[in-house]
Amino acid sequence: MCPATPSPVTVRFAPSPTGLLHVGNARTALVNALFARRAGGRVLLRFDDTDAGRSRADYVEAIRRDLAWLGVTWDNEVFQSARADRHAEVVAHLKGTGRLYACYETPEELEYKRRRQRAQGRPPIYDRAGLALTDAERARLEAEGRRPHWRLRLDPEDIRWDDLVRGPCHYDAAHLSDPVLVRADGTLLYTLPSVVDDLDLGITHVIRGEDHVVNTAVQIQLCRLLGGTPPVHAHLSLLTDAAGGGLSKRLGSLSLADLRDDGLEPLAVAALLARLGTSDDIAPVADMAALVAGFDIAHFGRATPKFDPADLTRLNARLLHGMAYADARPRLKALRVDGGPAFWEAVRGNLERLADAAEWHAVAFGDIVPRGASAEDAGFLRTAREALPEEPWDADTWRAWTGALKAATGRKGKGLFRPLRLALTGREHGPDLAALLPLMGRARALDRLARAALAADGHVRSPSITHGPLSDKGTSA
Repeated sequence: MCPATPSPVTVRFAPSPTGLLHVGNARTALVNALFARRAGGRVLLRFDDTDAGRSRADYVEAIRRDLAWLGVTWDNEVFQSARADRHAEVVAHLKGTGRLYACYETPEELEYKRRRQRAQGRPPIYDRAGLALTDAERARLEAEGRRPHWRLRLDPEDIRWDDLVRGPCHYDAAHLSDPVLVRADGTLLYTLPSVVDDLDLGITHVIRGEDHVVNTAVQIQLCRLLGGTPPVHAHLSLLTDAAGGGLSKRLGSLSLADLRDDGLEPLAVAALLARLGTSDDIAPVADMAALVAGFDIAHFGRATPKFDPADLTRLNARLLHGMAYADARPRLKALRVDGGPAFWEAVRGNLERLADAAEWHAVAFGDIVPRGASAEDAGFLRTAREALPEEPWDADTWRAWTGALKAATGRKGKGLFRPLRLALTGREHGPDLAALLPLMGRARALDRLARAALAADGHVRSPSITHGPLSDKGTSA
């Protein structure tokens, strides 16, 4: 039916277009792509859209968009629904050879059988009652209005494979229920179309979640029954939340669309998802090529990996802290906050999201409402204003100015630096003022020091910054 043909490494990511991609299935897509690219192979995007009632075109577009954002590329695209004739051909073949047989039990009758088997200490395996029906019994059941579902008769063999993650695996098919491949309404369950498409499309490796392990045994036997060579399998441990519980949409923003809208860097998301479950250090990468070069599926273990959004935020910040201005520039321009290389070097160490740069741009170049620390700081701020050096300014201006103030006032440490930072930035913490001061310029600094002194006297109310909250991360001196 489906003879095996030599082919390069070919993987498939096969989402059902019934919802948005979340971190769990995005991780599967990414690992498939990294595995294939590392081997110089191909990636197939296969939309398993046989559920016509739930599959939607807008989800197809969303999946494409989210994969592209993550950095996952594919070489070909297939819709499973377009292969319905091929699937029907295989169903007819299996029926004709007697490997698919009709069963007429209702869901309630099947559940009753399972309960009885458990009560008797036996495994709840289908008893193959459908195989024992006579033609007359089938006719009577259909005259009652029953329509059959169709099960695959499994051979009682020991099914073995070497899993790239789990190692040697085996299942005794005699201990498995004959799986339903065709529902009573004629629609197909996942197993048959998936196996047929994997064989016909030359899939060499199937990489997916460990919840499919038992399915693999059935699919291997079906694959061989159709005359094909089963793909190599790898089953990844499923992600949990930070506390070890199952991931759920109720836990927060877990879709790629939500992560993108939250301002997270795709390379940070990719670097985290590609290494969860491995022994590799989770660190920023320069680009997808670096992620491909460092990928090795042998590094994945069977321990349960935990997805913690806090880890992603920290990784995102680390990526931004090391980002070159040339890479940041087009996106800063899109945000209308491109203050040049000096601005980027000054603020990047305080960013968690790139959009945070807009707030620091306001501090450096905009109009803020400065803060006075306390009434006792009013005189100090006036002294600081009078001592402010003339321009031009450079990276040494801050040190020279604060050194002179220390000598003149006797202030040091927090007493020296805190009032100046509040006056000049409106914040307790932030980027190094040695870098910020030359950006804001003398006229802006004079104005802020004057208004901060008035605020310290209690003459002017002193809210924080008029452009929204800023990160409290960074150097306070």
